[in-house]
Amino acid sequence: MPLPACPPWVVMWALATAIFAACKWLTWRTTLTTHTPTWRHAAYLFAWPGLDAKAFFNPRPLPNDRRPTRGEWAFAVGKFLLGVALIWGVVPGIPPCFLLLRGWVGMAGLIFLLHFGTFHLLSCSWRAAGVDAKPLMNWPVLAVGVSEFWGKRWNTAFRDLTHRFLFSPLAKRLGPRGGVAAGFLFSGVVHDLVISVPAGGGYGWPTLYFVAQGFGLLAERSKTGKRLGLGAGWQGRAFTTAIVVAPVYGLFHPPFVIEVILPFLAMIGAH
Repeated sequence: MPLPACPPWVVMWALATAIFAACKWLTWRTTLTTHTPTWRHAAYLFAWPGLDAKAFFNPRPLPNDRRPTRGEWAFAVGKFLLGVALIWGVVPGIPPCFLLLRGWVGMAGLIFLLHFGTFHLLSCSWRAAGVDAKPLMNWPVLAVGVSEFWGKRWNTAFRDLTHRFLFSPLAKRLGPRGGVAAGFLFSGVVHDLVISVPAGGGYGWPTLYFVAQGFGLLAERSKTGKRLGLGAGWQGRAFTTAIVVAPVYGLFHPPFVIEVILPFLAMIGAH
């Protein structure tokens, strides 16, 4: 008798966990440490989603001015609660006929719950204990350039990984443009694996999305881009919105929303 197939959302989380675990192990294994206590190694591997092992293992206590304030704690809690409200408050109120809207609101809730909320609370906890664990999200809404968005504001853990193991080595051989192209192509393939494979459709769209990000970043840094001010001011904001936000429908394509996100939301009671 054949074994029952796993739900697509289980496949998604399994792939995401496996890829993250491999990246985490790579950063841990290649970071030289001396006299680092065992608990700190375990904490980095299992209790912190960041990928900057060198900073996390720094034995010097974090300066007081980099530790979380009450306002930052409250902000992190607020984002967590916003995610809860979107998932279990707003999604159930959206008519079932609006499948994609339900899925997108649910995804926004998951991002606020995890990336903006839980991960920020973990950062606050570790920094309050004196460990250098900077927030992974750094006000991405304030980005005035594609380079700033991906390099400094959105999921800095993944940026730390690709910069260290892809961009820096390949830039020496292929030049900065080659390093940028390799980094975004890698991001696209990873997202296709986690998004399209479980959904059983939409193959290639996440990769195309990140290829477009690479072209956008290179255009921003080109002579013409600099002359047009694509990396600063209102021009930069408009260009970043056009490159990063407008095509995001292709990143989280309908097969993923319908086959993966909606069943997962139903499983956690957001229906």
